[in-house]
Amino acid sequence: MEGRILVAHHDGVYLMKFTGDVRVTLCTTVDAFLDSMFRDAVFKSVIVDLSEAECIDSTSLGILAKLSIQAQSRFNYLPVLVSTNADITRVMRNMGFEDVFQIVEEKIETADQLGELPKIDASDEDVRLRVIEAHRILMAMNENNRAAFHDLVETLEAAS
Repeated sequence: MEGRILVAHHDGVYLMKFTGDVRVTLCTTVDAFLDSMFRDAVFKSVIVDLSEAECIDSTSLGILAKLSIQAQSRFNYLPVLVSTNADITRVMRNMGFEDVFQIVEEKIETADQLGELPKIDASDEDVRLRVIEAHRILMAMNENNRAAFHDLVETLEAAS
């Protein structure tokens, strides 16, 4: 199933629910939403629900890491990440996400009033820059990630 991102918020509490196959094509959409969320004067918290995600690529993981890093640095808040898929949870833990999220492995009930984020069209160059940024964030998390994504980042940077 094609990836989608559903969102809801009330009084500064945000929920982002990733469903289906979450790929690089959604990175511009998510990045724009994060900017908007963090500009919210009443922002309090964010929960990222991956319980209906079938797959999530490394660019999307980098954007999630960015979300957490910004929440911690700007609001001193450690976000919650819900992952009920054992494969996705294993990837998250192997990449050091337990250091930047409170990982919950049990599904939570959500409101029925989630609206899908509209996709933002982006140029190939904009997507390339966001992919590089997402992977640089992953590389900064730990040495294993640095080794895993170093060649990819160098290749993407050389493509400019």
